[in-house]
Amino acid sequence: MISFADEIKQGIPSALPAAKAWDPAINHAPKRKEILSPAEKKLAIANALRYFPKEQHPILAAEFAQELQTYGRIYMYRFMPEQPIFARPIHEYPGKSEQAKAIMLMIQNNLDHRVAQHPHELITYGGNGAVFQNWVQYRLVLQYLSEMTDEQTLVMYSGHPMGLFPSHPNAPRVVVTNGMMIPNYSKPDDWEKFNALGVTQYGQMTAGSYMYIGPQGIVHGTTITVLNAVRRLAKNRDDIKGKLFLTAGLGGMSGAQPKAGNIAGVISVTAEVNPKAAHTRHEQGWVDEIISDLDELVTRVKKAQASKDVVSIAYLGNVVDVWEKFDQTGVHVDLGSDQTSLHNPWAGGYYPAGLSFEQANELMANDPEKFKTYVQESLRRHAAAVNKHTAKGTYFFDYGNAFLLESSRAGGEVMAANHIDFKYPSYIQDILGPMCFDFGFGPFRWVCASGKPEDLEKTDAIACAVLEHMMQESPAEIQQQMADNIQWIKGAQENKLVVGSQARILYADAEGRMRIAAAFNEAIANSEIGPVILGRDHHDVSGTDSPYRETSNIYDGSRFTADMAIQNVIGDSFRGATWVSIHNGGGVGWGEVINGGFGMLLDGSAQAQRNLTSMLHWDVNNGIARRNWARNENAIFAIKRAMEAEPLLKVTLPNLVDDQLLDGLF
Repeated sequence: MISFADEIKQGIPSALPAAKAWDPAINHAPKRKEILSPAEKKLAIANALRYFPKEQHPILAAEFAQELQTYGRIYMYRFMPEQPIFARPIHEYPGKSEQAKAIMLMIQNNLDHRVAQHPHELITYGGNGAVFQNWVQYRLVLQYLSEMTDEQTLVMYSGHPMGLFPSHPNAPRVVVTNGMMIPNYSKPDDWEKFNALGVTQYGQMTAGSYMYIGPQGIVHGTTITVLNAVRRLAKNRDDIKGKLFLTAGLGGMSGAQPKAGNIAGVISVTAEVNPKAAHTRHEQGWVDEIISDLDELVTRVKKAQASKDVVSIAYLGNVVDVWEKFDQTGVHVDLGSDQTSLHNPWAGGYYPAGLSFEQANELMANDPEKFKTYVQESLRRHAAAVNKHTAKGTYFFDYGNAFLLESSRAGGEVMAANHIDFKYPSYIQDILGPMCFDFGFGPFRWVCASGKPEDLEKTDAIACAVLEHMMQESPAEIQQQMADNIQWIKGAQENKLVVGSQARILYADAEGRMRIAAAFNEAIANSEIGPVILGRDHHDVSGTDSPYRETSNIYDGSRFTADMAIQNVIGDSFRGATWVSIHNGGGVGWGEVINGGFGMLLDGSAQAQRNLTSMLHWDVNNGIARRNWARNENAIFAIKRAMEAEPLLKVTLPNLVDDQLLDGLF
C-alpha cells in the first residue's frame, strides 16, 4: 500500500485506481433528485472529465454517467484514498508550509468517519454540507497544500482548487468560497442543479471551511441555550432537574442535544428516524438510551420525571408522533425545539411523519413533488402538536434550522397575530443574541495540532486560568457568561467531548479570545505544548448574516443584509488569518444566510502574536459594532467598553429615538 505522505503528494494518480466497492456499513447520503436535462447531464460529465487525460475519458465517462444516474451526483468514488482519513499529528503531513499542514489536518478531520455524516460523499454534516464535491478535488487540494510555500495562496472555488497563486507570508494560505451564486439563482433547486453540474457546492458553515470539530461545537451552543431556557422556567438550580426537553435530529446537525441535556441537568428525548445515526451516537456515548416503542417511551419519561433523573433518550422514530403521543398521554414537556436539518427539507434534512425512513428516501429521489407534499403535511401536524403543548405551558424555541420558516411556508399555524413575525422566538432572539452575541461572546475553538490528549488538557487549564482571572475584573453584565464557560471548561474532560481531533470550544468575548490565544502562543514558544489551530463556528457574533438565526435579534430592518459577514472575511484576511472562507448557506439553508469563517495557526512566533491580536479583535468587534448600530442595548454597552480598552477603535454610536415621537406620524 502507498504510504500516507506519498498518497498526499501523488494528487490524481496517473494510472486509474481500481474501482471501489460500495460499503453498506457507511452512512451514505440519500440519492439526489433528477433535475438535469439530457444536455445538462452531458455537460456534467464533460465538467467532471476536465480533471483527466483524454485516454481515460471513455472509461470514466461511462462510470461518471452511472454515478450521476444512481446517486444524482458525480462523487468519483474510484478515487477515494487508500489511507484512512483522520486528523493525524501535524508533523506527519508532508509539505513546505506549517500553515498548509494545519489546513490538511483540519480537512482530514472533517472527513474522519467518526466525524462526517456521509464520509464517502464528502459531506460533513447538515445533510449537504460538503468539504469537496468529489474525491479528485480532495486529492488535488492535498497535493497543492503539500507543495505550497508561505509565498503562495491556494484559491478554492466551491470545492475546486483553482490553483496556487503568488502572494506573501502574511496573506491567507487558502481563500475558500462556496456557493456564491448570483442572487436570482440561489433558490434550493438552483443548488440541486448547479451542484449536479459540478460547478458549485453547499459548504454549510464549518464543513466547507475545514473548521468542524465534530459534535462538540454544537453541544456547547445547545448547552448554553438549554441552560438559559430552563432558567426561565426554574426557580433555582435544583428545580432544573426533572425538566423535560423534547427535540429531534441526531445525525445531520450532529446530535448535540442529548449530551447538552445531560450537561444542563435535564431529561432529554431526541427523535431520530435514521437507525445508523441513533446507534452511532449511542456507541459514542452521546445518548444514554434508545427506545423504539412509543408506549415504552411514555413510561420511561414519566418515571424519569418522577425521580428527577438526568438522562438522554433517543427515540427511534418520528418526532411528530412523539409530540402527539405526549399530548395524548399527558406527558408535560418543559422545553421544546427541533434540530433537524430543515434548511434542506426536500433532500433528507427532514423526514415526514407517516413514512418509514426507507420509504422517504425512495420517494425523495423518485417522486420529489409527492415527497414535498408529505413533508409539508408533516410540518402542519408538527406545528399543530407543538401548539397544543405550548398552550399547556411548554417553552418552545426555534433552534434556527428553519422549522418555523418551513412550517410557515407549508401553512402551519406558526405566525404571530401581526402575520409578519413567528409566534415562537428563535433561540437567538430570546437567549444567545442578547445574552451572548451582543456582548461579544461566541464560539471560540482550538485544535491541538500535535494530536496529543495531554496538550488538550494543558490548553483547557490555560483557558480556565485566563477566564477565572478575567472574571475577577469583569462587569456584572457578563458575570453569568463567564461563570457558565468556566464551568464548561472544567467539565470538558469529564464529559468526553472529543470526537476526531483534540479540539475544544468555549464562548468568549474578544478580550477573552485574545488573552487565551496569547497564553497558548506563549506556551508553544516555551515548548510546553505543540502548535494550536484557532477557529470558531461561523455561528457567532460577527461571521454570519442570517435573518432567522444569527441576526434574528436585529430589528432595524438590516437583518436581510449581508455586509457584516463579507466585511468580516475581508478584514480577517489582511489581519493575519491562515485561511478564510465565505459561504452562501449554512444551518438555515441555501439562499437564507451568508457565512464567513477563518482558521489561524499559532506556532509560538512573534508574528503569530501580532496576528492573533489584530485579527481576533476585529473578528468580534465588527459584529458588536453592527449590533450596536441596530440599537441593541447590550451591544452598545459592549462596544463602548471596547473603545475604552482600545484608543484606536472609533465606532459610530446610534442616537435612540423616543417611540412616542413616531406614533401618529403615518
